[in-house]
Amino acid sequence: MPNHSSDTRPGPAADPAPGGAGLEGRLVCVAGLGVSGPPVARALLARGARVVVVDGRDDDTVRPVAAELADAGAEVVLGGTPLPEGCDLVVTSPGWRPDSPLLVRAAEAGTEVIGDVELAWRLKPADQVWLAITGTNGKTTTVRMLEAMLRADGRDALAVGNVGTPIVDAVLPDADGHVHDVLAVELSSFQLHWSSSVRPHAATVLNVAPDHLDWHGGLDPYARAKGRVFAPGTIRVANTADAWSVRLAEEDGDPHAPLVGFRLDTPRAGELGVVEDLLVDRAFSADPGSSAEELATLADVRPAAPHNVANALAAAALARSIGVAPASVRAGLAAFRPEPHRIAHVASVGGVDYVDDSKATNPHAAAASLGAYASVVWIAGGLLKGAAVDDLVAAAAGRLRGAVLIGADRARLREALAEHAPAVPVVEVEGPAPDAPAGHTVMDAVVAEAAAMARKGDTVLLAPAAASMDMFTNYPERGRLFSEAVHRLP
Repeated sequence: MPNHSSDTRPGPAADPAPGGAGLEGRLVCVAGLGVSGPPVARALLARGARVVVVDGRDDDTVRPVAAELADAGAEVVLGGTPLPEGCDLVVTSPGWRPDSPLLVRAAEAGTEVIGDVELAWRLKPADQVWLAITGTNGKTTTVRMLEAMLRADGRDALAVGNVGTPIVDAVLPDADGHVHDVLAVELSSFQLHWSSSVRPHAATVLNVAPDHLDWHGGLDPYARAKGRVFAPGTIRVANTADAWSVRLAEEDGDPHAPLVGFRLDTPRAGELGVVEDLLVDRAFSADPGSSAEELATLADVRPAAPHNVANALAAAALARSIGVAPASVRAGLAAFRPEPHRIAHVASVGGVDYVDDSKATNPHAAAASLGAYASVVWIAGGLLKGAAVDDLVAAAAGRLRGAVLIGADRARLREALAEHAPAVPVVEVEGPAPDAPAGHTVMDAVVAEAAAMARKGDTVLLAPAAASMDMFTNYPERGRLFSEAVHRLP
């Protein structure tokens, strides 16, 4: 597989002075009118840059946005992605591959290419603190937990990135001239690939598992993109149970910066962990060598699945790195509300629990979800995007009461189940039942098959291990239809 990151990945750069970036009068190309493009264009215009926005689409989705940016002073080119002549800088949407023609032309011309996160770093106030979170799974949950802990401590904090607020908007003054003091920043591998000078105060790589390998060109470049979060001077927070997290913290991080671990058992000095039913801190406590400081209980983590406890410990480590009090960690967990479709309990019917983890869109996420329950009827399938599933099925085999398979790549799951769990009954569902009542969907058929397999005390778990776009608009729709079907059960 080709490594697409070799030619256009930004290398080490001098740290531009935050709050500035010298944009006035410069010609900047904004590549893409997706989620990040419009706020980036507006921020550049506000700093006096000459902005050209390009997008290969020319349809009803982008035309209204293009018209708004044109009214604000940008030049907008739809239906093509030319590199403007004399362009000084390209700010790319995170999802654009490095081998996109415009980005290749920019690299050949010696034009710097950055992403929205790098731009935000260059524009931010010098005293704004960033606490950064990346990883294959758990980013959004952890960043929301962290935001809740910070706010419980009285900090002027905001969660940004892929969680609703564009990061560029969060570094610029609002209408009242206010800028948040602390940002809990969720970062994808794409965003980190296009960042060269970002220096969070503290950062964590929660975990690394195969994902987006077609974009990065392999697991190693994907992981190394994650590892860029451990910048010079950044406190390194590593998951001791994840080999890549530890490796990146040790090899890609600053050896002179503190290294803090988190684990699901008794912590050593310099770590956060779990003692009996307590979450404790032996990294930022008064005497880490001989004592631990209580932060919360397992009951404060909702849901208290092992991977979610790990998320809570990672968030606590980042919060504690800037002096958040132990009581605020617990209060933040109490205030935290999980995002939808993330190991969410839907209902109990006939002694069977139904759980929606539609966000488990890759095998690593599904493994964490399956590991939280003793006896499972597993609903799985969709677009595997080249991911292997044998290890997932082999590890979960002893927990499976049955499996209901859907989606384009269900045959690969069926083959893995036949090899590693041959005694587990498997049903495949392609569409709604022929005699289904009006309004019933394929999920009604799926839930009915799962309910028929389940026994009292079991959990029917939607943890597909795959993307949803073959059958559904997105993973939220998949989860919503599952929930609706559960509530239609007798």
